[in-house]
Amino acid sequence: MNLSLDPQTPILPAPAKTQKWTTERVLEVRYWTPTLLSFRTSRDEGFRFTPGEYARLGLSTDGGIVWRPFSMVSAIADDSLEFLAVLVPGGAFSGALERLRVGDAIDVERSSFGFLTTAQLAAGRQLWMLASGSGIGPFVSIVRDAAVWRAFERLIVVHSVRRSAELAYREELDALAADDTSARGRARMIYLPVVTREAGATALSTRIPELLADGHLEDAAGTPLRVETSRLMICGNPAMALTLRQLLSKRGFATGRRGVTGQMAFEKYW
Repeated sequence: MNLSLDPQTPILPAPAKTQKWTTERVLEVRYWTPTLLSFRTSRDEGFRFTPGEYARLGLSTDGGIVWRPFSMVSAIADDSLEFLAVLVPGGAFSGALERLRVGDAIDVERSSFGFLTTAQLAAGRQLWMLASGSGIGPFVSIVRDAAVWRAFERLIVVHSVRRSAELAYREELDALAADDTSARGRARMIYLPVVTREAGATALSTRIPELLADGHLEDAAGTPLRVETSRLMICGNPAMALTLRQLLSKRGFATGRRGVTGQMAFEKYW
């Protein structure tokens, strides 16, 4: 059979492919230190994420758009998106980020990714969140989510930095820890800041792996680490993460694998 196009039928253009990203606007920039900043952007109404996940952000440079992954700091219901970043000397993305001002454009991929979510963990009673540097970002998003307060009895946030000024979100985390909501059926939160290069700045002053190895971390939290009840999430310096994985594995903790939840989870975009 011979098929031909009816000459009266209009020829329609092929549907345009949906871009993998949306272009958002910067709403706020805050410098915690000269090299540590957080920034908020507008949020596409279709963008969804799970607390702990990350998105890829794109900034225009002389060489074109450069993309980098950043964990969401914002709560899942926020109208805007919030991110925490460290400026890397000589970095193409960092150079563009340092020039970022309110009103500037920034591209945000429509999809979110990551393994640092509570869905990766077996049910437990205590959730330990161990962070160094800007690794605190996803944990702020997690503790801003009401669901995690219902899922665990205790939330323990440990944030290690070199200088006290780098303790981003310290006031918010202190306030959450000071609010004893356990009487209202919610988890109790313990916040343990660690400053390693300013003597006396915090009660804990050695790196997280050392605190774990010598027992000081559990003493400070007032909670023992047990495979049966403790769940851990780790985000930060790759060397720290590797050392913690080794220490915790020796104590019987395991990461999840396909179809099987575990007792610890690590971010893998570093």
